[in-house]
Amino acid sequence: MFNTLSGRFLILTTLFVMLAEILIFVPSVARFRADYLQDRLERAQIASLALLADDMIAPELEAELLENAEVYNVVLRRDEMRELMLSSTPPGAVTHDYDLRDASAMTLIRDAMMRLFNPEPEVIRVIGDPVREGGLVIEVTMWTAKLRAAMIDYGVNILLLSAVISVITALLLFLAVQRVIVRPIKGVVGNMKAYAADPEDARRIISPATSVTELREAEVTLRSLQTDLTGALKQKERLAQLGGAVARISHDLRNVLTTAQLFADRMESSEDPMVKRVVPKLVNSITRAVSLCENTLAFGKAEEPAPTMNRFNLAELTADIIESERLSAGDHDLSFAEDIPAGLTLRADPEQLYRVLSNLVRNARQAIVASGKPGEIALQASETETDWQIRVVDTGPGLPKSSQDHLFQPFAGTNRKGGSGLGMAISAELVRGHGGTLELERTDDTGTAFLITLPRDIAQ
Repeated sequence: MFNTLSGRFLILTTLFVMLAEILIFVPSVARFRADYLQDRLERAQIASLALLADDMIAPELEAELLENAEVYNVVLRRDEMRELMLSSTPPGAVTHDYDLRDASAMTLIRDAMMRLFNPEPEVIRVIGDPVREGGLVIEVTMWTAKLRAAMIDYGVNILLLSAVISVITALLLFLAVQRVIVRPIKGVVGNMKAYAADPEDARRIISPATSVTELREAEVTLRSLQTDLTGALKQKERLAQLGGAVARISHDLRNVLTTAQLFADRMESSEDPMVKRVVPKLVNSITRAVSLCENTLAFGKAEEPAPTMNRFNLAELTADIIESERLSAGDHDLSFAEDIPAGLTLRADPEQLYRVLSNLVRNARQAIVASGKPGEIALQASETETDWQIRVVDTGPGLPKSSQDHLFQPFAGTNRKGGSGLGMAISAELVRGHGGTLELERTDDTGTAFLITLPRDIAQ
């Protein structure tokens, strides 16, 4: 029970109720003592009325009056005269005087606690105001044994009542906590266990049902977490399946490309000027394809190999990309522009950077062609003391909002029919492999601009 929420709540509730009752107990006992003493004063005043009616009473009657009042002596002050009304011999001398007329609450509490914890009976004098202004002051002497016994009985009754109230209150709160808090928490825990057994099953995602605000927030947060995790696991499974398919395709495609490369090598010996101009580009394209297939097989299904850093001229690389895309554009009214210093050289992996730039240019070309409107694609480059910057700018229709939110996530950033959404994710990964960044600089109905930043400090 001590290790459960409801058990600890039950124990704490009982303790707190008992503590509250103890705080009430002390002033209650003090008030009981004051009322007890006041009652003895009133009894003594009533007993003294018999003497006022008849100056001479029998000793037996006087003793009976004092016994009924539970006092030894009664002194009444009337008209500035202090008169001993009834008297008997006390068992001892008066040890304490208690004036109830102007006693403060703290004084009553202090005197009550001192009497309660003092087991020795004593003779005390009590002073108070007579009832109905039957004099100025009334004094009595009394034995404290009965007073203390009455205080103990009253205190025991208070404590027993407090214990009963504590148990009943704690039990009711225990049942309420079980229903309102513990049961919903157990439901959340049970859902977490069921979800952990098969996190890819979307049917096991929790459905918020509780009406408690804090628990509902926890359920909503858990649902969001489970939804994201299930989506991520499915995406990873899809990536793994795609990786296996890519590996098989790469294996077979490498054989096909090897044959094509042999024929391209034969074509290099042709004397036809057109063939001589086209064959080198064809050979380069086939070589890149073969290299890509080999890298896919060598470095696994889901990650790119580390870049091989070399110095190369950026303008020559971009010229090759533009010429290939110009051929792909066909008769569409699409122009290409370059704003790259002729002597700008980078230290990076030329094959990987070629893939990044060709993917960006290809996406821009496809978007402009799909819009049916004329357009322009420009490649720009500059360098600073810390990095190289390459921009791919087009005048296409821009990216929709849905694509912008997940642009660099696999299978999520495509807005093109038949696209897988992998191109931008792979491009971003390749740029990060160089220690750089690929970001969407702007996109609207006037066009789109991507910025590639490659640091120079790690590339020296």
